[in-house]
Amino acid sequence: MVSEDDLVEVLRVPELTPGARRILDVAGELFYRRGIHAVGVDTIAAESGITKRTLYDRFGSKENLVAAYLQARHRRWWDCMTQRLVEEPSSPVLALFDSYFKDAESTSRGCAFINAAAELSADHPGFRVVQAHKHAVRQQVRALIRESHPANAEELADHVFLLLEGAISHQGIEGNDSLFARARGAIARLLQDSGSEICPSV
Repeated sequence: MVSEDDLVEVLRVPELTPGARRILDVAGELFYRRGIHAVGVDTIAAESGITKRTLYDRFGSKENLVAAYLQARHRRWWDCMTQRLVEEPSSPVLALFDSYFKDAESTSRGCAFINAAAELSADHPGFRVVQAHKHAVRQQVRALIRESHPANAEELADHVFLLLEGAISHQGIEGNDSLFARARGAIARLLQDSGSEICPSV
C-alpha cells in the first residue's frame, strides 16, 4: 500500500533554476514526441541552448531528468484536473476523464506515463513516478465515486479507471480520439446505472 506521504514525495517537482526549467521543457517535449531512449543528452542540450555540463549540474543524470519530466507533467495535469473539478462539480468523474484528453498537455501520442513505463526498467526513478501517478489517479477516481456511491466504490472506480486508461492508450496507437466518446459514454452509463452520478449528454 502506497502512503500519501510517499506519493507526495515521489511526485514532487524539484526546485528549478531558469536554466533547468528550460532544459526540462525542451526534454519533456522531446521525450514525449520521440521517446525517452531515442533522445540523448546531446540533443537536449543542443535544442535547449544549454551545455551538457549545465544539464548534468542541474539534474545529475538523464535518469533524474526523465523523473523530473514525469513529475512536472503530473503536476501540470493534476492542477488542470483539480480546476476542472471545481468548474464542473455536477459530474466530477467525467470532468477527470476530460482532463486526460483536453487539458495541459498534448495526448496525440497517448499517455506519457504509459509510454514511459514501456521504456523504463522497474528500478528507474522515472518508473516510480509513473507508478505514483497512476496510483494517485486511481485513488482520485475512487474518492470521487465514494462521495456519491460508497457501496461499491472500489469496483466501480476500477472499471472507470480501466476505461480511462484504455481510451488514452488507444489514442496513442491510432493517433486520434475515435474511442474517446465511446469510453466517455460507457463511463457515464456505468455511473448512471450505479446511481452515483447524473449522466450528462456525451
